[in-house]
Amino acid sequence: MNDILHPRPNPIIAAMYTLRDLDADVILMHGPAGCGFMAARRLEEAGVRVMTTGMRESDLIFGAEEKLVRILRSIDDRFHPKLIGVVGTCASMIIGENLDGAVKKAGVRATVLPVDIHGCSGPNTTGAIAALEAAAAHRLITYDERDRQKMLLERATLIERERGLTSKSYLEPHPGTTKLSAAQAIVRTLRRGGKVAVALNAKKETAYGFADVLRAVEHARSAVGGEACHIGNLDAGVGLPRIRRYAADIMRDLGEAEVEVELTGGLDEYAVSGEKAAEALGRCGADLRIIVGVPHTVPRLSVNDILVTDQPRQLRNYVEKGFTMAVGELSTHADVMSARSVLRSELGETIRQVADGGLA
Repeated sequence: MNDILHPRPNPIIAAMYTLRDLDADVILMHGPAGCGFMAARRLEEAGVRVMTTGMRESDLIFGAEEKLVRILRSIDDRFHPKLIGVVGTCASMIIGENLDGAVKKAGVRATVLPVDIHGCSGPNTTGAIAALEAAAAHRLITYDERDRQKMLLERATLIERERGLTSKSYLEPHPGTTKLSAAQAIVRTLRRGGKVAVALNAKKETAYGFADVLRAVEHARSAVGGEACHIGNLDAGVGLPRIRRYAADIMRDLGEAEVEVELTGGLDEYAVSGEKAAEALGRCGADLRIIVGVPHTVPRLSVNDILVTDQPRQLRNYVEKGFTMAVGELSTHADVMSARSVLRSELGETIRQVADGGLA
């Protein structure tokens, strides 16, 4: 097995995002003050309070269970949360801190999910699964839902190993091809009476950014002619609480833009809904196909497809595989954290401008 040299998502951060999806009010990281700092800032933009026990050198020697108990009680008294997630870190888990014991000792009114995880636990999905196990044990989700989520996460890990970021030992970031060239190809196809297909197969909240491409293509079709078909993993009937809300928000906005979407699954099902997206693309019979979100989860891609993602290393992966139209929406993840409606994307705006005659 090759060593993966480029940075990868962390199990600790995956646990935190899963707690967000479970609608946790507070996430308490039991570790040093700076652990997961950038992710914590983004999660706070999504309305989750993120706090830390601020472990120090003496805590590594003598333990920090009493500190964790004290801070849990303080959070409960000050913020009156309904759900708190306590997430282990490398520091607390390697010295063997007992999160469950501290939670029981604290005796707070809130429901508290202790997640025993650290950065060396394996793929990032390990952290998400640990959070789901805790949620099932506390009856916040059913064991069937836990098993469904676990299957999806394991499938996502496999896809990354087969054709994603862990399929190569090192991928240098790439800016992608220009949005103008992609937009011109889309509008040119429509103008000559051709058919353009847009398949959204996106991961959770990032769909707030990627879904704008569906709106933009529909705008272009209305402006210059041609045909379009729209496909998306936007089923609001499946997934954890926040995930369902994301899909409902996006479907509302697409409906207002008169975009009809063939559903392929939920926003947490991107690892398996890619197969349904491929089938729908085959039925559409388009002259030009655009796959947005996590394109490599959709099998049987053509090098002539336009692939749109927010991951610069993934763009490098696509370019090296021969895709000539790999477009980056690199700010998507940062932009969508507090979103409750579809955002205007750079590619979407470029498509509109080309269709309206504003760009050559």
